[in-house]
Amino acid sequence: MPVIVDQDTCIGCEACVSTCPVEALSINDDGKAEASDACIDCGACISSCPVEAISEQ
Repeated sequence: MPVIVDQDTCIGCEACVSTCPVEALSINDDGKAEASDACIDCGACISSCPVEAISEQ
Protein backbone atom coordinates (compact mmCIF):
# COMPACT_ATOMS: atom_id res chain seq x y z
CA MET A 1 0.00 0.00 0.00
CA PRO A 2 1.26 3.47 -0.76
CA VAL A 3 2.28 5.95 1.90
CA ILE A 4 -0.22 8.59 2.99
CA VAL A 5 0.36 12.24 2.07
CA ASP A 6 -1.49 14.74 4.25
CA GLN A 7 -2.79 17.11 1.59
CA ASP A 8 -3.36 19.90 4.14
CA THR A 9 0.24 19.78 5.33
CA CYS A 10 2.03 19.15 2.02
CA ILE A 11 3.68 22.28 0.58
CA GLY A 12 4.41 20.78 -2.85
CA CYS A 13 8.17 21.17 -2.58
CA GLU A 14 8.78 17.94 -4.56
CA ALA A 15 11.50 16.71 -2.17
CA CYS A 16 9.74 13.35 -1.92
CA VAL A 17 9.32 13.06 -5.69
CA SER A 18 13.06 13.24 -6.30
CA THR A 19 13.81 10.93 -3.37
CA CYS A 20 11.52 8.05 -4.37
CA PRO A 21 13.57 5.20 -5.90
CA VAL A 22 10.60 3.81 -7.86
CA GLU A 23 9.07 7.13 -8.97
CA ALA A 24 5.84 6.39 -7.10
CA LEU A 25 5.29 9.99 -6.01
CA SER A 26 4.11 12.84 -8.18
CA ILE A 27 2.61 16.29 -7.81
CA ASN A 28 -1.14 16.43 -8.47
CA ASP A 29 -3.17 19.22 -10.08
CA ASP A 30 -3.51 20.91 -6.68
CA GLY A 31 0.28 21.18 -6.37
CA LYS A 32 0.46 18.52 -3.66
CA ALA A 33 2.32 15.20 -3.57
CA GLU A 34 0.48 11.93 -4.02
CA ALA A 35 1.65 8.32 -4.00
CA SER A 36 0.72 5.70 -6.57
CA ASP A 37 0.34 1.96 -6.16
CA ALA A 38 3.96 1.63 -7.36
CA CYS A 39 5.02 2.60 -3.81
CA ILE A 40 7.19 -0.09 -2.21
CA ASP A 41 6.95 1.32 1.35
CA CYS A 42 10.69 1.95 1.60
CA GLY A 43 10.16 5.11 3.68
CA ALA A 44 12.67 7.29 1.81
CA CYS A 45 10.05 9.96 1.19
CA ILE A 46 9.00 10.11 4.82
CA SER A 47 12.39 11.34 6.00
CA SER A 48 12.78 13.69 3.03
CA CYS A 49 9.60 15.67 3.75
CA PRO A 50 10.48 18.98 5.48
CA VAL A 51 6.95 19.42 6.87
CA GLU A 52 6.34 15.79 7.91
CA ALA A 53 3.32 15.45 5.58
CA ILE A 54 4.05 11.81 4.67
CA SER A 55 3.37 8.80 6.86
CA GLU A 56 3.05 5.04 6.60
CA GLN A 57 -0.39 3.44 6.61
